[in-house]
Amino acid sequence: MNYKISFALLLLLLMQTNCQKDFLDRTPTGQLVFDQYFKTADHAVQATNAVYNQFRSFDCVGLGYIGITDIISDDADKGSTPNDQPPAAEVDGLTFDATNSYFSNAYRGYYQAIARANVAIENIPGIEMDAALKNRLLAECKFLRAHSYLLLVQWFGDLALVTKVLTADEYYAQARQPKEAVYAQIESDLKDAIEALPEKDGYAANDLGRATKGAAKGLLAKLYMVKKDFVNAEKYCLEIINSGKYDLLPKYTDNFLAVGENGLESIFEIQAAALPTQQAASPGASPYNMVQGVRGVPNLGWGFNRPSDNLVAAYEPGDVRREATVLYVGEVLPDGSAQVQDNPEIVGERFNQKAWVPNHPGLQDNGPGNIRILRYADVLLLAAEALNENNKPAEALVYLNKIRKRARGTSTFFLPDVTTMVKDELREKIYKERRVELAMEQHRWFDLARWGRAESVLTAAGKPFIANKHELLPIPQTEVDLTDGSIQQNKGY
Repeated sequence: MNYKISFALLLLLLMQTNCQKDFLDRTPTGQLVFDQYFKTADHAVQATNAVYNQFRSFDCVGLGYIGITDIISDDADKGSTPNDQPPAAEVDGLTFDATNSYFSNAYRGYYQAIARANVAIENIPGIEMDAALKNRLLAECKFLRAHSYLLLVQWFGDLALVTKVLTADEYYAQARQPKEAVYAQIESDLKDAIEALPEKDGYAANDLGRATKGAAKGLLAKLYMVKKDFVNAEKYCLEIINSGKYDLLPKYTDNFLAVGENGLESIFEIQAAALPTQQAASPGASPYNMVQGVRGVPNLGWGFNRPSDNLVAAYEPGDVRREATVLYVGEVLPDGSAQVQDNPEIVGERFNQKAWVPNHPGLQDNGPGNIRILRYADVLLLAAEALNENNKPAEALVYLNKIRKRARGTSTFFLPDVTTMVKDELREKIYKERRVELAMEQHRWFDLARWGRAESVLTAAGKPFIANKHELLPIPQTEVDLTDGSIQQNKGY
């Protein structure tokens, strides 16, 4: 559904979802009509929860999301069986056009998140309720709107910038605004969020997973890295580091298991839970784990997002992160429950171990794994990168080598500290470390794009990258058609 004509559905979703106090509980318990809504503090909480809920949808974290973050990059291949999901093959081979469904999935999904945020931001101020809670909920919605726009602007460039609830005559009148205007809106939303959000330890246990001050600073640092504003990126990364609220987990693998969810290294992750249900998927689940799960025996999912040969070769000898990232045929699952069997229908089969989840209620699409959006390790590497660009190599090495120290464990042979102070050499070391530390976590395409290296890296990986075209993804053709050209297509499509 086009985001500009989804407002009625959005209101229906908001009215029908009467959430319990637990942040993860999405069980519908009643219905409200519009003139009864946005009257109480509970309504404000429910409207905010509806924004979070969108980020568990198939449009936001299903095949489209995996396709245009990992599969499109050199980190992953399509996976699954050869003829399954032609849109994934097109994305993998850079043979797509503007009709590929993966682009419309992401475009629709994240604009619907923006629409939900706009509904909440516009209506919560009129509710008589505790001022501190009101300000926090508005800040959460602004954070989530900024998160959506930051993804969209990196994928598509100039965007329709919608920051209010649209009326019927405005649906088709939207035009793309320059990416700089989108950056400015993201910056404004995140600065507002920083002012009002608590730190991670300021939430009660049943509210863990909501946006925090540290998460808003982390996204703002990422925005500044995209803009190549390394001074401000350094500032916000160091504020997170010096806050004392985060640290690396002793074991890298724990980041991707249930034990690491909302843990010391977690800055922001999308919450998920496989609640008991009569349906295939509970309201708290996502398809993220299913689309990447082992296809065959054990039957855990669809088998997409295969870690590439190129990625496997990028790890240094002795790097435990490769084993934590790649799940091979013959390997025992992390909980020891089964061994991955050969599936002759899949060529070169291997799977993304970071998306693995243990046995849970319901079927495959009842995915209970939290989706990691921002880890402390990411911030440490952004800090190292910004510090190096700001001609502070000694400080950059501190954070780069902290990452490497965790990866080598007790070894005295593998992954030695980086020592070079030469800016260009250190930059290459940081770039490589980001790849192996964050592999298969949906960062690689964005890193290549902001570094200006997508063409050289993907061409070297055997993908037919076309300069002045593939730097951006195509606007879904439906958007161009429905607006009679108000939304114009990107170059080359």
